[in-house]
Amino acid sequence: MSVRVAVEPDCWRRPVLAEAVVRGGGTVSTPDEASALVWAEPTQANVIGEVVDANPTIEWVQLPYAGIEPVVDVVTARPGVEWYCGKGVYAEPVAEHALMLALAGMRGMATYARASRWEKPQGRNLLGASVTVLGGGGITDSLLRLLAPFGCEVAVVRNRPTLMSGAARVVGPDELTQVLPGTDVLFLALALTPDTAGIISAAELAALPDHAWIVNVARGGHIVTDDLVQALRVGQIGGAALDVTDPEPLPAGHPLWSLPNCLITPHIGNTPEMGLVLLAERVTANVALRLAGEPLIGPVYLDLGY
Repeated sequence: MSVRVAVEPDCWRRPVLAEAVVRGGGTVSTPDEASALVWAEPTQANVIGEVVDANPTIEWVQLPYAGIEPVVDVVTARPGVEWYCGKGVYAEPVAEHALMLALAGMRGMATYARASRWEKPQGRNLLGASVTVLGGGGITDSLLRLLAPFGCEVAVVRNRPTLMSGAARVVGPDELTQVLPGTDVLFLALALTPDTAGIISAAELAALPDHAWIVNVARGGHIVTDDLVQALRVGQIGGAALDVTDPEPLPAGHPLWSLPNCLITPHIGNTPEMGLVLLAERVTANVALRLAGEPLIGPVYLDLGY
């Protein structure tokens, strides 16, 4: 069995992905002769369907995205093709970024980074804190490991509750409002689906303690932005550290930029430089699995939204 893989668009701009195909035992091919397609350009989701339609020998596609919202329509319209996304690929750097944002928020960096004079002391420990994580995927697995030295009491909220190493308890979404009142740090690390859009709104913000920080490394659409702005303005929560926003990019002049209890990074929990190497590892693994006749990693489940 052979696996001929096209790396598009413009294969030779990303030699690391072509090399990944070869490491997995495959052959780099042009799309018209390929049985698989590795899509290498996250900003051109609209072109993927055109390439697949023009090359009917393509049986499966490796997408660069962790979430599938950029390609839902493309995937839905082509049920005869196998689709694989990047879920889990970028978990390590995103979890690291989430930890950094939590420490920065709790330790007052939103204030101190803007200061032009010596400020009074502020901050809380992450050590021994009560942490809630929304989502039970790869980012949460990595984050739980990174949190272990801090001795946090961690609750994970996920669709299918099951034991997770490093979590004191794992509960379903119906128990979210029960865990929020005891939460010092709320991490968002879940997929954006119709069920999770706006999962943090005025009611959830009101349930949090007034010192709690929200860290969002998932998608901006998980939080109702206007409700968050109001909660931050009146000091209803301690603050928010956001790597993702709604809208995104966050426009100049938006209230979130000037709120003293808000930290924003421009969706760089995983940068292109970090991500390309990690995506290459997934490509190598999936090519090797296809050659071995084994199930590939990261299948897209449209019914679940990820």
